[in-house]
Amino acid sequence: MSKKPYTNPKHQQNRNAAIGKIHIAKSQLGLDDETYRAILLTIGNVKSSKDLTPEGINKVIKHFESKGVVFTKKKGTGQKPNNLNKVPQLQKIEALLADMKLPWDYLTSKGQGNVSMLQRLTGKQRLEFCDQKGLTSVITALTKKQQGMVVQDAS
Repeated sequence: MSKKPYTNPKHQQNRNAAIGKIHIAKSQLGLDDETYRAILLTIGNVKSSKDLTPEGINKVIKHFESKGVVFTKKKGTGQKPNNLNKVPQLQKIEALLADMKLPWDYLTSKGQGNVSMLQRLTGKQRLEFCDQKGLTSVITALTKKQQGMVVQDAS
């Protein structure tokens, strides 16, 4: 009977994501199976990625990055607020984003100082939590961006 390497599901999820990166790198570099397994054996001392230790995973990923592999996150479109049709300000925000061809997550993705635009303007994580004043601040900022002006924070 074999022991599970991780009892914490989050650790297993991180491991699976890291092994997924290794497979993405294999595809990006166009490696055949024989070459891929030779790299695993040379760098990670294993024949299969499922047998890699956390240190081995890091070594293999660093090796692939040194060969020019670039890992990027998929840019999502963000989630549209649930109460969109009930709040006119949200409809205005949707129209401004659409006009500038920006996704909903433009407002909530982390930017400068690891804080989203929405957090800087309103202190809230999601549009649904904003009051009328906060929504008006977002509309003003988006309108200024649309007009090509630099938006200054009130903070």
